[in-house]
Amino acid sequence: MELSWIGVALVFGIIAKKVGQAPLLGFLAAGFALAALGVDPGPALDDLANVGVLLLLFAIGLKLDLPSLVQPHIFAASLLHTGSMLLIAMALLYVPVALNLGPFAGLSLTALALLGLFTAFSSTLFVVKVLEERENMNALYGRVIIGFLVMQDLVAVGLLAASKGIIPSPWAFALFALIPLRHVLGRLLDWCGHRELLVLAGLSLTLGGAALFDLVGLKADLGALVAGALVSKAPKAKELSNVLLGLKDLLLVGFFLTIGLTGLPTIDGVAVAVGLLFLLPIKALLFLALLMAFGLRGRSALLASLGLTPYSEFGLIIAAMAVSKGYLDPSWIVTLAVAMGLSFIPLSVVNGRALGLYRRLRAGLTRWERRRLIPPERTVPVSDATALVFGMGRVGRNAYEAIRAVVGDTVVAFDVDNQVVAEQQALGRRVFEESATDADFWERLGVDREQVRLVILAMHSHEENLIATEQLRLEGFTGQVASTAHFDDEVAALKERGADLVFNVNRDVGPALAQQSMVRAAMTPPTELQF
Repeated sequence: MELSWIGVALVFGIIAKKVGQAPLLGFLAAGFALAALGVDPGPALDDLANVGVLLLLFAIGLKLDLPSLVQPHIFAASLLHTGSMLLIAMALLYVPVALNLGPFAGLSLTALALLGLFTAFSSTLFVVKVLEERENMNALYGRVIIGFLVMQDLVAVGLLAASKGIIPSPWAFALFALIPLRHVLGRLLDWCGHRELLVLAGLSLTLGGAALFDLVGLKADLGALVAGALVSKAPKAKELSNVLLGLKDLLLVGFFLTIGLTGLPTIDGVAVAVGLLFLLPIKALLFLALLMAFGLRGRSALLASLGLTPYSEFGLIIAAMAVSKGYLDPSWIVTLAVAMGLSFIPLSVVNGRALGLYRRLRAGLTRWERRRLIPPERTVPVSDATALVFGMGRVGRNAYEAIRAVVGDTVVAFDVDNQVVAEQQALGRRVFEESATDADFWERLGVDREQVRLVILAMHSHEENLIATEQLRLEGFTGQVASTAHFDDEVAALKERGADLVFNVNRDVGPALAQQSMVRAAMTPPTELQF
């Protein structure tokens, strides 16, 4: 297999990162560069890319909350958005069709409808990368995003089945027999232990689920997602997600390269691709309006809308079907691939600054919020709080217990992951679903900020700890702010933003362990560590 693409992808990925963009944009550019040079990596790259996409969907399934799909703010809002965006895009794209402009000349209403669907669908790969970088997959807006993606995938399954003129095999009903097997699959993961066997089990479940669904006439991507959902409640689910992360990210490099390798667009194709970008603001505003109408606050609606706005890689599958049926010229696949890649560029920048953007738009958005919000968005009843802990991972849990031993139940903890919140509440801890980066935090908390003496930021994401520190000071909090970090430059940045105490978990654990053990061994008098 020709492996020259690996080095090209690495170089372009580094360049993208150095200029402040997501590496995936570099991989897209690498694909176009390879296409311009006439490089053909061979069919193996397509196979790797397909496995990467399946692993991504399996990872989504591991975090999928199935009951949430039937909630109105997901089920109804997603269908309304798809239908509305389809009609809006058809109406706007009909203008160049009526004028017989370039590639639009002679397009039928069916072709326009398929192009409209392309603009309505959202990029799974893009938004999942955003959520993984923030570790917000199980945050409220993250769950909304995943729900929308699943609903769009179901629409795509129906459309592709209809396009083939066949219905799924009657054997598809036999797939329901997999549900009772979820406990057996969970036990299988336990037997695998850790590392390589667990990776192999995850890969087997992914490819096996995809193959089963394809065998009965359903979308293989949906099979990978369902396979993940079947083991999502298994004790090993989180560890499985972690061990597959590196493999998934590596294989997805191949997917972004294949987009660029679809070919170089014509001048007309580039013009059309750029023109399609002007539909992105309409798409984002429609997401925002619908989510707020269904009871989400402005912050959650904005973050979900920005994540869902880029054009979808699955839209290219719809386009390929349209080409095979003769509705679109083959050049449209390259044009739409360019449009999708270009949509990542501005949305990558905007999503990286989404939390700051909400602070600027906060006043305007809150005026449009419904009086009756969905339950996770309502005020948190903790008016007696004197200490707050954000992030209930290992460090956060230990900090919570240490503070509770001194101040009792006036310490309150928060996490964006609803599963973590449920687990901690079951242990009798005062834990709620909330984000420290929320500019509306104090209003939702219902507590006098002068009463709170200490805030501990123990979130995994340095960016979130940084934004939360700045947000606390901007909101006038004068108490102590303590945070965790992983590197010395992160320590300096947090202190610059207003943190009083920063604990480097990679550097300071050793000295702290040595100090405590030496005190217990009566080897040295206790001394205060400096952080």
